[in-house]
This record gives sequence, structure tokens and C-alpha cells, in this order.
Amino acid sequence: MITKVVHKKNLHSQDTEDRDYWLQQSTEERWNAVEFLRRQFYGEYPQRLQRVYKIIKRK
Repeated sequence: MITKVVHKKNLHSQDTEDRDYWLQQSTEERWNAVEFLRRQFYGEYPQRLQRVYKIIKRK
């Protein structure tokens, strides 16, 4: 049987090297890193949401 295990950690108890590195990066560099990870996980798809149009005929 597989049991779910959750580990809660305090943000300040984590490795400070990683946190300090990312805090030193610019917002754009952090955003690019998140986008890179998102593409690895979800694959390529349009970056924008597709617009949906619905035409309603009124009297």
C-alpha cells in the first residue's frame, strides 16, 4: 500500500544558498526560470490563453 507523506518545512530552515541565489536574481531571470520549468513539466503550448467567442443572436 502506498501512503501519502507530506513534509512541512519552514522557509528559513531550507538551504540558504539556494534562497540567496534566487533573491539576487532579477525578476526577469526568475520568471524565465519558472517558464523553463513549466515548459519541461507541461510541454509546449500557446503562451496565451485562447479567446473564446460566443455569438448570441438577439431579437
